[in-house]
Amino acid sequence: MARVMITDDAAFMRLQLKDMITKAGHEVVGEAENGKVAVEKYLELKPDLVTMDITMPEMDGVNAVREIKRHDPNAKILMCSAMGQQHMVIEAIQAGAKDFLVKPFSADRIEEALRKHL
Repeated sequence: MARVMITDDAAFMRLQLKDMITKAGHEVVGEAENGKVAVEKYLELKPDLVTMDITMPEMDGVNAVREIKRHDPNAKILMCSAMGQQHMVIEAIQAGAKDFLVKPFSADRIEEALRKHL
């Protein structure tokens, strides 16, 4: 069982992800509504894996990935993006994200990504 932190500015997306992650047998240890909060909570909680939305207020997902990787080069981060955000996904992968999930999420794809990166 992995400890997962969810980052998304939309509460319903965090709820949807939390449901899929817990059904896959993992524990959601924290949630963040923007990149700035994600970095703070990552340092505090040290989760095994982070899901990171790309477009958020205050600090976007790409910059949050860079900041988390600066503190912990081994951090495992999965980007979550809407269709049409390919350039930002590529930037996030270059910044150190492990994989990306496209919204709307499917439980199968979430489980597959968790299995692959944990």
